[in-house]
Amino acid sequence: MPHVIRHLIALVALSFLGATLAQTTLNFWSWRTEDVSAYESFIAAFEADNPDVRVVFTPYLNTEYNTIVSTALQGGGGPDIVHLRAYGGMEPLANAGLLVRLDDEVPALADFDPGVLLGATNRADGGVYGVPFALQTVQVLYNEAMFERLGLSEPTTWDEFLALGDALKAAGTYALANGASEPWTVETLFGAVAPTFYGCNAFFGDITAGETDFTDARFTAALERMVALRPYMADNYMGVGYTDMQTLFAFEQAGMLIGGSYELGNMAQLNPDLRVGSFPVPADSADDESCISFYVDGSYGVNANSPHQDAALRFIRFLATQEFGQMFTDELQQISAVPGTQPTSASLSGMVELMSEQGTPYLMLTAFRFGQPSGSTLLQNEMQAVMAGDKTVEAAVINIQRGVSEWFDFR
Repeated sequence: MPHVIRHLIALVALSFLGATLAQTTLNFWSWRTEDVSAYESFIAAFEADNPDVRVVFTPYLNTEYNTIVSTALQGGGGPDIVHLRAYGGMEPLANAGLLVRLDDEVPALADFDPGVLLGATNRADGGVYGVPFALQTVQVLYNEAMFERLGLSEPTTWDEFLALGDALKAAGTYALANGASEPWTVETLFGAVAPTFYGCNAFFGDITAGETDFTDARFTAALERMVALRPYMADNYMGVGYTDMQTLFAFEQAGMLIGGSYELGNMAQLNPDLRVGSFPVPADSADDESCISFYVDGSYGVNANSPHQDAALRFIRFLATQEFGQMFTDELQQISAVPGTQPTSASLSGMVELMSEQGTPYLMLTAFRFGQPSGSTLLQNEMQAVMAGDKTVEAAVINIQRGVSEWFDFR
């Protein structure tokens, strides 16, 4: 009997070893350092139905990710699954043949909104190279409990918005948690404040058609509104980074935060008791049009040099399912790009409604990141200097126009 038992144990061990050796490991790189636990749960759901595939999620610092991924892919290495930036951030990789075209590989893409797919479409060949993962919108987030306690309400005009800031400061708190230490957060500020004052979709249409340029008085006026918010930002705001902004708002040291819809999930993790409302930056008059920026945040792609194409495509197809989209929305409190998903929180539902009614494309990301120097880089660096008081808006506008003109054809 002992001999038989030893034989059975050996067979079981060999069977287990064979299964382990047959398992394919996929490496998945991302910039979403704050979403590790969520992605681990998404991956666990996939692996439960695909026990022969193991997915390893590795996030990198947001500001370093682009360089890390580009260098690895161009060297013939890198991950199997690539978290791709949207629009102009994805195109160079697709044009270099480093990504798998997914049009015919992921049938579910046929059901995605065509406008959403533009965030993962390469203009050179019209191919879709990623499964879009989220839509984001930039608005003013506010602490509902603080507003109730102070008797404050959502503003309908710019002057009312500034009056809110004065009331919050008088109550001993910061009005806005925003800082300008990191250039990309300056563009986020632009995305919420500027559209209403440059003219929403009308200006977007004019400038993307080349019928006007960045020296347009509407654009300058919009940048001036950003500058007007400096007195309402945190002390030493030029030294306030992104995580500082989140902390100030989450722990009720500031009543408002101009930020993206992606902050809802972050706030829920930092302070589960925080109730967050949102509103668009209002125009001078309640009768004037106001709008908010929205954009496709990025997509999931496959490395063309991955030795595990079949397994990678299986995982990518999972990321295009409504099952995943709903998990994504529920877990991260973000707007999934997958058709048919529904937000389950009142805060996110309100942001989706505002996006649907008053959305306008996030200007630099959706239209002016397709060349170098990119519109985003120019805007971020120039307006960071303006916010610091080191440069005038007029000088910033001239530099933005000069830089974009190097690759974009203004008529």
